[in-house]
Amino acid sequence: MQAMIPFPDLSPEIFSISIGSFEFALRWYALAYIVGIVIAWRLAVAALRRPALWPAQQPPMKPEQVEDLLTWIILGVILGGRLGSVLFYNPGYYMQNPVEILQIWKGGMAFHGGLIGVVLAAWIYAARHSIPRLQMADLVAHVVAPGLLLGRLANFVNAELWGRPTDLPWGVAFPGQMAQDCGQALGEICARHPSQLYEAALEGLLLGALLLYLVWRRNALHAPGRVLGVFLAGYGLARFAVEFVRQPDAQFVTPGNPLGLAWHVDGVGLTQGQALSLPMIALGLFFLIRARQPQQSPA
Repeated sequence: MQAMIPFPDLSPEIFSISIGSFEFALRWYALAYIVGIVIAWRLAVAALRRPALWPAQQPPMKPEQVEDLLTWIILGVILGGRLGSVLFYNPGYYMQNPVEILQIWKGGMAFHGGLIGVVLAAWIYAARHSIPRLQMADLVAHVVAPGLLLGRLANFVNAELWGRPTDLPWGVAFPGQMAQDCGQALGEICARHPSQLYEAALEGLLLGALLLYLVWRRNALHAPGRVLGVFLAGYGLARFAVEFVRQPDAQFVTPGNPLGLAWHVDGVGLTQGQALSLPMIALGLFFLIRARQPQQSPA
């Protein structure tokens, strides 16, 4: 009998309250967003209150401005994440059902789209307040990982975004017909890679610890763009690696393409997540190289 881990008895909802026909529920995924934003806020404020962390001991903005910046970033995450999910992963469906684009409570958020939304929101905010853009990007980049960690843990609790079938002893038997449809013999249980936990460990825990170490122990903020480069390259590499064991979105899987590769030739290619991660890795390397060169003026 194959060794595997049964999925724990977890509910996506922390609690729910019914008032007449209206039901309010607090879900772990929503709480992950809330706690992640609070942690990011406090880390950013702490960094801005330490002038020694910044070039010429001049933080790029005042700690009081972080709350205003967060409003822009939250809008960027929501709008970018939703539009990214629509455009990158299932444009055909949403073009036929445009009303559902606004129904974010039904799920469907893409990290790469959210990242683009955050970049645009922070860029606009920096321009409006004359804040050096690369220093702003470094500030934001070094506080994102805790939210990624909590978000991936919430994905696991929701029993979503699971991995491909595996016979490794730490494979998890996720509930649900789709998770259990692995083409196995009748009556057998399908175990899958807990890819959410892989991503939580790599994108959240490991990358987050590295970024905090670089900022607080290695003065990485003294070279504008270095922290941003580490984040972009680090996340891109982690996501690219995990995609090898992550179950692709159903719309990419066909009888002739069982691996769900979005870009391929004769069965060799990339998943959509890998294709979107490559530009991140390239940009990360660009900013790391740029940060090694003498800076004439802050960007």
